[in-house]
Amino acid sequence: MVTAIILLNAKRDKINTVAEALAGCEQISEVFSVSGSFDLVAIVRVVDNDALAQLVTEQMLKLEGITHSETMLAFRAYSRHDLESMFSLGVEL
Repeated sequence: MVTAIILLNAKRDKINTVAEALAGCEQISEVFSVSGSFDLVAIVRVVDNDALAQLVTEQMLKLEGITHSETMLAFRAYSRHDLESMFSLGVEL
């Protein structure tokens, strides 16, 4: 499983439309509108790098309104939620 974080800029009048279209993609688990240098952040979970490439270079390329994107691959996840679920299962750390 490959997890990626995609940072996006969109035309001002297309931000909501782009966000809704991204949220409708099966490989994208969450889309956030954010403050700062980027307009949107998409969390992507795909089976492999080829699936990520297909999403970014084929599906997202067709979305009107995206002006810039930056894709980051996640190496490792550190989550309080994961630790809490492990404790509830009785797993010892």
